[in-house]
Amino acid sequence: MSAREEILSSIRARRLAEAPRPEPYHRPIAEGDPVKQFVDRAGAVATELRVLDRMSDVPGAVADILRAKNMAARVHLPPDAELGALALAPALTIEKTAPGPDDCALAIVPFAIAETGTLAYPARADSPASWHFRAGLEIAIVRAGNILPQMEDVLARIRAKGALPHTINFVTGPSRTGDIEQTLELGAHGPKALAVLIVRE
Repeated sequence: MSAREEILSSIRARRLAEAPRPEPYHRPIAEGDPVKQFVDRAGAVATELRVLDRMSDVPGAVADILRAKNMAARVHLPPDAELGALALAPALTIEKTAPGPDDCALAIVPFAIAETGTLAYPARADSPASWHFRAGLEIAIVRAGNILPQMEDVLARIRAKGALPHTINFVTGPSRTGDIEQTLELGAHGPKALAVLIVRE
């Protein structure tokens, strides 16, 4: 018997007939206020956050963010019915075209994850995924009741509405990369800045 065959034979002799099954995973129960946890986590990754009492406060908050960034009071809206119903004018000029790298896009976020400060965008015909990556600034609106403790909770809520969509985009903070000389650069694959408006109503 060659040395190779001896080694392989020794390995086969020690191989288990069946590996023990791991214990089922039980995720820990999340504690505390999901909104506060989301604000803490998202703020740690360079997300600008504001908590509003009602949806009617959104136009003023958006205009204030744009003014602070020295940007025109202009936002690009996807064909989202809820966004279209917001009384954004006259505080803001509405554009229906796709945003560019110097523009601001507004989006309704169906769900957010408190554990990681992440926005969850299931694919929808009236909210194209490309809009989340084209704009230089994205302002996302999420209702406080849709901020869920963990990703599993978000997936369960989406499944409860039917089959999972073909894509779910998870966004945590502005786009960034450290690929070049380990130097952090914002805006590599999407918005250079992200603001989230949390509406309590």
